[in-house]
Amino acid sequence: MRILLVGAGGVGDAIAKIAAERDFFEVMVVTDYDQSRAERTVEWIRAKHGDEVAAKFLVSKIDASSADNVADVARKYDITHVLNAVEPKFVPTVFSGAFTAGVNYLDMAMSLSEPHETDPTRKAGLKLGDQQYALNDQWERAGLLALVGIGVEPGLSNIFARYAADHLFSEIDEISVKDGGNLIVRDENGNEIFAPSFSIWTTIEECLNPPLMWEAGKGWYTTPAFSEPEIFEFPDGIGAVECVNVEHEEVSMLPRTMNAKKYSFKYGLGTDFINVLKTLNLLGLDRTKPVRVRSAQGPVDVAPRDVVVSVLPDPAQLGSQMEGKTCAGTLVTGKDHDGKARATYIYHVADNQWAYDNYESQAVVWQTAFNPLIALELIATGVWAGRGVVGPEEFDPKPFLDLMASSTGYNQKWVAQERLPASPLRNPSDS
Repeated sequence: MRILLVGAGGVGDAIAKIAAERDFFEVMVVTDYDQSRAERTVEWIRAKHGDEVAAKFLVSKIDASSADNVADVARKYDITHVLNAVEPKFVPTVFSGAFTAGVNYLDMAMSLSEPHETDPTRKAGLKLGDQQYALNDQWERAGLLALVGIGVEPGLSNIFARYAADHLFSEIDEISVKDGGNLIVRDENGNEIFAPSFSIWTTIEECLNPPLMWEAGKGWYTTPAFSEPEIFEFPDGIGAVECVNVEHEEVSMLPRTMNAKKYSFKYGLGTDFINVLKTLNLLGLDRTKPVRVRSAQGPVDVAPRDVVVSVLPDPAQLGSQMEGKTCAGTLVTGKDHDGKARATYIYHVADNQWAYDNYESQAVVWQTAFNPLIALELIATGVWAGRGVVGPEEFDPKPFLDLMASSTGYNQKWVAQERLPASPLRNPSDS
């Protein structure tokens, strides 16, 4: 297996560092538009693991906005699998470039949505991933696999859902992904500061778009941003966090092949973060269409969201300033195999201090990074096989979870925690 890693930012950097500990692939070409970032990643691997391991990692410049360039780089290095680790706005070109080169493809975030033209807060328009799923037949005919949404959310969350359906439940009422943590970022003086732990470009996109929902008899629909707030008790010392509906790939993916009465995604953003996002939206700073700006050098066209990204700290560089944990999990409710009511929260927790001590990566990007590598390892060994555009929930989840938890695998504990079937939640208005 010869892997082309597109992007050496926070997630891409962590992917390469984790991959240095595995031996299922022949070569990984670490690429970025800024080649120096890819070079820093490989030098870190060399310093920690030595020249022999580092020899498996090559470096190249790439333009993720150009399908032709992605295809050219893939051909140059005789790539078998393209792993997309850049912003979701580049999904169409990287996805197309992989197909043009005749190679398999994986990503962790899918093609972007477009709101319904006349009723965006009630009706679904173009959903996340629709543009990729539409090309399924094309990928199938070519005998190629596009494994989409194989990060942590989507990805590990989908696998948890499939595991619950296969092994824990006879009937599912709701699959609700719950993401939250107690991460904070401090400046050099120890003061807590506003600094998103993941790409602010992506965070703005998914949090300000109308959240996507699915219900039996109703299909896909949307609600206003930050709808249905509730308190969820996260495990491992994180505690109670207010969660709200957020647009996310799982709700677009899971109803295609799984059988539940409802699907949702809720994110523990916190009041302060929600207020910042609302302010960005009010001021138009979330927009991606360039506007004309007057400057000392003359007028320039700038996308407001790109300005926000530029003035905030790079999430990839925040590991040493962060503390706390992040939890990714899937709450499944329904009936067990004896017909009794059941509620199970299946989750994984990443501790920032551990991630930084071992990989110099912050917890959120590190937690995202190991999942596509597990999938690639299962593909390389023939345990997972397929073609067409598919999500991770379409594969047997047990080999994935076994390799994830094994001491000779990725040594990452996952937990299926039983909750009170009635409801593990309480509404903020009840407090």
